This record gives sequence, C-alpha cells and structure tokens, in this order.
Amino acid sequence: MISVARKIRREERRTLGFVPTMGALHEGHLSLVREARAMCDVVVVSIFVNPTQFGPQEDFNKYPRDLTRDASLLAEYNIDYVFAPAVRELFPPDFSTYVTVEGLSEQLEGASRPGHFRGVATVVAILLNVVRPDFAFFGQKDGQQAAIIKRMVRDLAFDCEVVVMPIVREQSGLAMSSRNEYLDDSERRAAVELSQALREAQQAFAAGERDGNQLVEIVRSNLQKQPMIRLDYVSVNDAETFEKVETIEERPVLVSLAAYVGKTRLIDNVILKQAEAAVARI
Repeated sequence: MISVARKIRREERRTLGFVPTMGALHEGHLSLVREARAMCDVVVVSIFVNPTQFGPQEDFNKYPRDLTRDASLLAEYNIDYVFAPAVRELFPPDFSTYVTVEGLSEQLEGASRPGHFRGVATVVAILLNVVRPDFAFFGQKDGQQAAIIKRMVRDLAFDCEVVVMPIVREQSGLAMSSRNEYLDDSERRAAVELSQALREAQQAFAAGERDGNQLVEIVRSNLQKQPMIRLDYVSVNDAETFEKVETIEERPVLVSLAAYVGKTRLIDNVILKQAEAAVARI
C-alpha cells in the first residue's frame, strides 16, 4: 500500500490524478477517468467496496464485484495504476479512527443511512493519504458526498483539489449507477421517472418558480403517479452548505431525491442556478 504511493511520488514534477471507485464501472466512472487522463500526467483508479459505508441491512455482500472486467475497461484508457486493496489493508482488525464531517453528514442520505458518510469520509481520507493525488475526481450524482469530501479536504488541509464532474445519464435520462444492475426491465422503465420528475422541477425553476417547497411538491406529485416507486426523500438545499432552502435566491441549490424502485434504492439530483434559469427563459 505505502509502496504504491512512494513509487508514484518519485515521478517528480508530474501531476497525479486519482479516481476512487467501488468498481462495477460504468460510463459515469469512465467520464471521471477520461477527465483525469486529460488533466494529469499519472492516473490512479482505486477499486474498493468500502464496508464502513454500508448499513447492517444494506447490500454490501451482494454489491457487484468483477475486478477482471473493471481492469479490462480501464486498460482502454491507459491508466497508470489500478489500486485494489483488500479490506484488511485499509481497515485492519484493530482499526479505531473515523472521520466525521459535522453538519453536512446528518441530513438527507445521512438521515436515511446513519453512519454512511462517516464511512465515506474515513475511506476517502485513507485513500488520499495513500495515493497523495494533486486532483481527485468525483461525480455529481452523489452530490452530498461530493460536498462532504470537499469540506473534509478543506478542513483537514489535504494538498489536493477535488474535481466534481456532471452526472452521466443513460439515453432514457436515468442516472448511471452500479445499482442499476439490480433493476429488471419494468423497474428500469419506472426508474426513468426519477430524472423526469427532477426535470419538471428544473423547468418550473426556469419558468420563474422560486419556492423550494413548491419544487419539492412538483417532484413528489410526479413520482406518486408511479406505483413501482417509493420515495424516501426529496429536498431543496443550498448546494454548498446543504441548509434547507425555502426561497431560492442567488446561491445555487440542489434538488435531490432518493427512492426505492422495487427493492433497489436509487438517488438523483439536479443543480439549479439563477444565471442558467435566465438563459433558459430567453
């Protein structure tokens, strides 16, 4: 583990890009890899299914794993290093140190999945210390996670810049996710309603709607029409502080949701900005 970081750091005056993943790679992950490859001299991709971010009733044991397939996909992008540690390498039996980003971690995904973000922040902190990248790449689909990692990097003075890339969607609009593999054909068709409901809120915002509660209701009412979807939450929050927003003013906001489609829990979001809304109304 340490030898990998030392070997990379010996490559003087070369920028190092890092893409942390849990494997089961899809186009969303690969968009991060392409950006890292374009920006950096050396690219490291980690593949590690992190047990500390799964709750006791969640899908850690059945989470899709295929290291051979993932490595084959990455080979097409001329990746310099694939880092796939065993659990005991990052979390030895006597491990007892955890990272918690207070304030950002207790709501939305944090409320629905207690302890989830403690596990995320801890494993990312470990990986950043092992790899020591100049740039670390994350996806906007996990919008709250991205905000938490950016805050952790700032607060703990990691010498690293966090790069957040846009959500990659299937042609239908469904946000790409490793958990989409759990969906059967009818569930996949139903899951498209998640992005469509967010698009309705986005269109209402572009038309002048600034009431956060009304935008929540637009999403909720659209999803209630689909019997295969059970909404966990939908919320409008400041995109940086994650404070709940009643009236949208100048700062960007995040409209985010989590819902069960059949037995599969999916998340999605959209960022609303005043400048973009002004352009949309022209």
